[in-house]
Amino acid sequence: MAPSLLPVALPPLLALFAAKPSAALAFPSASHTRIANRPPVVSSTDQRTHQRTRLHLLDPSHMTEPAFVSSQLISTDLGSYFNLFKLSGNVPLVSSLALNAALFFGLRPKLMTMLTPEGFAHSLALGTMLWTTLGWRGWTVCVLYLFLGQLVTKVGFAEKEALGIAEGRGGRRGPENVWGSAFTGTLCAAAAAQAVKTGDPFLGLAADVWILGYVSSLATKLADTFASEIGKAYGKTTFLITTLKPVPRGTEGAVSLEGTLASVVGGLALAAYAYLAVGLIPSLAGVGVATFAAFFATMIESLLGATLQEKEGLAWVTNEVINFFNTLIGAATAMLLGVLLLGMIAEIALQAFV
Repeated sequence: MAPSLLPVALPPLLALFAAKPSAALAFPSASHTRIANRPPVVSSTDQRTHQRTRLHLLDPSHMTEPAFVSSQLISTDLGSYFNLFKLSGNVPLVSSLALNAALFFGLRPKLMTMLTPEGFAHSLALGTMLWTTLGWRGWTVCVLYLFLGQLVTKVGFAEKEALGIAEGRGGRRGPENVWGSAFTGTLCAAAAAQAVKTGDPFLGLAADVWILGYVSSLATKLADTFASEIGKAYGKTTFLITTLKPVPRGTEGAVSLEGTLASVVGGLALAAYAYLAVGLIPSLAGVGVATFAAFFATMIESLLGATLQEKEGLAWVTNEVINFFNTLIGAATAMLLGVLLLGMIAEIALQAFV
């Protein structure tokens, strides 16, 4: 390990090993070793009994859980041996931080083409929170959003840059972009984890409702990114959503047919991944709800951009503030539809997440 990584990686690793080990994993002391090395004194009857027991244990029909392994370590989910890949989330914070630090610094050359140094640090914090609350499944949904968003940002980038409508810093995301896009999702993830941990609804909503909100918030932001970037690159006719008058590409609140269709693709892509690949969304109906919520919120975002951004006296209404409201509307719309249309009420068991 490079010396520069030691200050970051060493404390989490020390904390991981500071936990009290199970009896099965305890290391023997020197006195124990001396005693264990003494040849045992056994009778011939004991030897025959031991041999029968040994044959019984080697019989595959009798091979269940080894007696010397703690029952907490036995699981069909391989990753749960280290509490890192539990399907139900609630992964220990220190373990999540250590794993994310290893992944982020291992992928640092690639990530630094997508993030500013500050954005890198904040993304590490975000990744730790998401892995802690939703486990690897929720984490990969956000990672997919980041990579797809970065990919579509680069579409026609040279032309957009020449027109002065490309994303700043070469498309790299900073802290304001990280939290403007993912703050709503982080809140939903924390609420879902709380519902799973206690086994009770949080604020009257079951975990699957909060998870739907989490996925929909990121699907909404990806839909918005697809609409904006594809519209700026390929939009033939762009018009202001409030007046329907033609405006130049890149105008706040402008929409185009190409960008609108792209927004549907972006929202659907993330919702479909959550359903098909990781099972966070339990049904195709949930995919439809998340996709519609993402599209609806993206249209509202264009309306907010046209009426509030770059207006006198509203300097605080930045693009990141609009992004937050965009994701909030997407999550709230999906959660409301989930309750009303899909029957995701508090009494439903947490089958989709546990």
